[in-house]
Amino acid sequence: MTDERLVSIVIPAYNARATIDETLRSVRSQTHRALEIIVVDDGSRDETAAIVRSHAAADPRVRLIETHNGGVAAARNRGWQDARSDLIAFVDADDLWAPGKIERQMAALDTAGAECGLVYCWSAKIDVHSHVTDNRDRPMRDGWVLDHLFRGNFIGNGSAALVRRQALIDARGFESGLWRAGAQGCEDILFYARVAERHRFAVVPDYLVGYRYLPDNMSSNMCRMLRSWMMVVDEMAARHGDKQAVLKEGMANYAIWLARRAVFLRDARQLTALVAMLARPQPRLAAHILFRSVPGAGMQLARSAARRLRQRLRALRHGRRAQAPAQSHIFAIGDCAP
Repeated sequence: MTDERLVSIVIPAYNARATIDETLRSVRSQTHRALEIIVVDDGSRDETAAIVRSHAAADPRVRLIETHNGGVAAARNRGWQDARSDLIAFVDADDLWAPGKIERQMAALDTAGAECGLVYCWSAKIDVHSHVTDNRDRPMRDGWVLDHLFRGNFIGNGSAALVRRQALIDARGFESGLWRAGAQGCEDILFYARVAERHRFAVVPDYLVGYRYLPDNMSSNMCRMLRSWMMVVDEMAARHGDKQAVLKEGMANYAIWLARRAVFLRDARQLTALVAMLARPQPRLAAHILFRSVPGAGMQLARSAARRLRQRLRALRHGRRAQAPAQSHIFAIGDCAP
């Protein structure tokens, strides 16, 4: 029996011409057909809107909203506030969904009951060719998960969740203030934490999202990302004074991850800036990061990792990258017909 409950899909898009077509085809290929697909073009300067219009011409479930550039949180908020359904899912304009994602998440939400406000699934990292490069993350946290989120974003991205509208209302949507403060980057984890304050979570233990993770995207502003996490911690600490220890643990986890990423990239400038940001408010953490991130053996490993990364990039540029086996491309596009 076909479940005809409407689900609204919100896709924020900014200069996404390279990926939005494949993302839309993966969404339109869902086995659950009762969809409203809202693409919010966040002030793109490329052909993103034209590509979306071509999909809308072929599929009446697709519609386009064009806005001035205001960041991913504002685009998502515009989308869900315009949506008709009480069940809303988000997918970024460069990520992909397996065909059964929405159907399986709806079943999990029904099983979990009314206290459940959000269902997530596992995500596999994919490359520029949509081949799976890493599928080791298998989080199984469900129920009341706020403490787990304080330690780190186990959901991992903004394309894995199906959310009840009431959970979005309770969370006050996504925080666009991070973008306005020049501290974007942690909109997802802040939203998940706000939802987890009042609602239980459920999980579909399968890789239903292809999260596009490219080497070229690894050079983002790490100090901005750390500042974003600090703003999340400040908000949560103000409401959860008894959670200082776990929030401090999460801050350390995130700062160490960023520092190791800087070492991997051999980016001494960003590593120095990260440590400097932490030196005054948390000197022990700053010293800990230096100890954990820059021992002699660690630098040797970093040089080896950076060498492998350069080889991969050269192979991609010259078209010599070996094709992944067919079974690794788990996000094959199916029937897009409405």
